[in-house]
Amino acid sequence: ETLKGVSATSLNEARLGREEFGREVHLCAPAYRDDEFNELTGLCDAIIFNSFSQLKRFRKKVAEASREIKIGIRVNPEHSEVKTEMYDPCAPCSRLGVTSGAFEPDSLDGVSGLHFHTLCECGADSLERTLPAVEKKFGKILENMDWVNFGGGHHITRPDYDVEKLISLVKNFSRKYGVKVILEPGEAIALNAGYLAASVMDIVNNRMKTAILDTSASAHMPDVLEMPYRPEVVSAGKSDEFPHQYRLAGATCLAGDVFGDYSFREPLKVGDRLVFRDMLHYTMVKNTTFNGINLPSIAVWSEKEGLRVVKKFGYADYRSRLS
Repeated sequence: ETLKGVSATSLNEARLGREEFGREVHLCAPAYRDDEFNELTGLCDAIIFNSFSQLKRFRKKVAEASREIKIGIRVNPEHSEVKTEMYDPCAPCSRLGVTSGAFEPDSLDGVSGLHFHTLCECGADSLERTLPAVEKKFGKILENMDWVNFGGGHHITRPDYDVEKLISLVKNFSRKYGVKVILEPGEAIALNAGYLAASVMDIVNNRMKTAILDTSASAHMPDVLEMPYRPEVVSAGKSDEFPHQYRLAGATCLAGDVFGDYSFREPLKVGDRLVFRDMLHYTMVKNTTFNGINLPSIAVWSEKEGLRVVKKFGYADYRSRLS
């Protein structure tokens, strides 16, 4: 029910994890700022460095910290399981993680663990194929480590995820190298949670009908364009599944502000409410006020209270992000 800790990638995330969660905070980022590092040492229980140059730059500050901090190195096994290159930490020329060719085994003073984060929305079979690559590249280093962080991207809560295989992989790896294994479930914690409710503002027709919504893929669901992916809409089907076809589009000036093509059992009309699924992760945390579009209000629902709006956003929020 409660995780042992949180993973963070910035000072603000580390502070939020420490203040709101109150348990372990593990930090891993591509690089750290000099003017923030002292504060980080007061918040984190483990700091993972993305390069040996960063390790050498900050190792002394970690040693002088008021709390005991574990030091790790992020490695890149150069084994890709992620289909979308933008989300693949092992893509060619990736800046994330030290490759075996750049590894400095003589610079590991104070380092007690390795970290690899190479998965994204993956099953246990992807981890099963990744571990041999990690062992092949860094097996000799692993023998001298106390812990290994398998990173995030494990879709543990997905219905078809092979949990028993994950358990077996973790146990066997831990036993083989005598290390503690750490997992960062990440997205799996909020998988299929949260909704975004939008309304149809207009319907235009240029070779096909497009419903313009009072939300935005660009501003509110950037992963739709970056991944890219087609979010699910309650009661809607694939583009040719039901009789009435529409392209759903956002309210910004970006020509490509489009969610995708959908079909409906009944024709859409202005004022209709459409509900997007699986919106809690990578929506609330990545949205912007591009074009001055308001951020979506945040509401919670319970059987006792019904729907209750807990936060609304307006002009002051938009203006304060700019000046």
